[in-house]
Amino acid sequence: MARTNPAQFIQQVRAETAKVVWPTRKETGLTTIMVFIMAALAAVFFFLVDQVIALGIDQILRLGG
Repeated sequence: MARTNPAQFIQQVRAETAKVVWPTRKETGLTTIMVFIMAALAAVFFFLVDQVIALGIDQILRLGG
């Protein structure tokens, strides 16, 4: 790969940054809300799975005692 001098590097970085399509405020807000909803759903799911597993282990340990 050819080496570029710092000035060319900065020019290339600016050119690439200009190609970026930045999200609007509305898109950012909507995405943030969706992330919170998905995190809450995942937390509830894993809580329920944990409770079912704990109940199963409790039942197994009661059989031995």
